[in-house]
Amino acid sequence: MAKESAKTGAETAGDKKGILLETGTNEFEIVEFSIGKVNYGINVAKVREVIQRVPVTAMPQAHPYVDGLFTLRGKAHPLVNLPRCLNVMSNEEAKNIIVTEINNYYVGFLVETVSRIHRISWKDMEPAPEVGDQSRVVGIIKMSDRIVLLLDFETIIAEINPEINAKLTTVEDAAPDTRQLRSDIHVVVAEDSAMLRDLLVTTLHDSGYRFVRDFGNGQDAWDYLRGLAAKDGSIDKHVGIIVSDVEMPKMDGHRLLKLVRENERLKEVPFVLFSSLISDEMRLKGEQLGASGQISKPEISQLIGLLDNLIFGKPLKNPNEE
Repeated sequence: MAKESAKTGAETAGDKKGILLETGTNEFEIVEFSIGKVNYGINVAKVREVIQRVPVTAMPQAHPYVDGLFTLRGKAHPLVNLPRCLNVMSNEEAKNIIVTEINNYYVGFLVETVSRIHRISWKDMEPAPEVGDQSRVVGIIKMSDRIVLLLDFETIIAEINPEINAKLTTVEDAAPDTRQLRSDIHVVVAEDSAMLRDLLVTTLHDSGYRFVRDFGNGQDAWDYLRGLAAKDGSIDKHVGIIVSDVEMPKMDGHRLLKLVRENERLKEVPFVLFSSLISDEMRLKGEQLGASGQISKPEISQLIGLLDNLIFGKPLKNPNEE
């Protein structure tokens, strides 16, 4: 069962650096907040601070979810009206803003009440049941007296910022010989967001990486990789590279990386973390665990280039290069 702290949302920012968890323990911290009668959660690693509601300047032709811009320490950031985004009706006033940094993009989310911080094991978070194509929930956490829903903030941000979607789907055309080299490599992908996983797999396919096996959480990916490790022959014939998100149900990317590096057969397989959580602190964690490379979403072109470097030892050419 999750451990509950006595800290309030107002203390989140000040305590953030003090609660970074030991690397590879498969645990994480969430900030719990509410909208209407529903309790939601966001990974502390995405939260920069929690503030009281401040004045907002409306922007012409803004996305329907965006109330406008608010100013924090001299910089303007978009404010997403989360109750409207989630289509939740409530009589309570939304009076708190959770300021986040996701995909190198600062955005505030307007919520009603921010309550406390919880330490959670990823194995205690279940994947969200499939109740609709547009579900914004990536996992559910069962507390003793309630259920907390972990939201897919990356998808929400991608919806309001078309530039992120473009970066997730835009790669340079590959020359025929480059596509041929890539076509023989088996790629394993672990990503919990269904939308981002589909975009990533499609983009890998379009760039020439034909053999891609994808999973919605680290545990399923690990079970598959253990099966590959038990097969005869050179391991690179079964898996050429692993690409993993950090934040996932059942098992996070850091724990998956730790297990891969501890496995005698898998330990030399290149492992890339592709996540919206690649901050300085998280990058250090990945390095300590032996990540071959770390790319912050949504830089898919950088990811493809890194895969080529790790697999072939050099960048591969596109048709526009001499």
